[in-house]
Amino acid sequence: MDARIFIQTIIALASASLGLVAALAWNEAIRATIRKIASDDSLAGLYVYAILATLVAILVVTWLGWVAAKMGGEAKITSEAEG
Repeated sequence: MDARIFIQTIIALASASLGLVAALAWNEAIRATIRKIASDDSLAGLYVYAILATLVAILVVTWLGWVAAKMGGEAKITSEAEG
């Protein structure tokens, strides 16, 4: 196995692992905040959390596509207007 491929694989795995840890930390922080605001684990609080998480995901994926396009790469998601 080529050493560069091995190092790239380790970097990708470490990045994904650290990203998951950060996402879980944010998940808990947001849930705790909603619990404080809503005073319990109400259904409305869960929907607010789901909507916020979805909006953040959309913004991040859109931004990453924009960054990929600026770097000369191809984004996997394109708008209908772009073709």
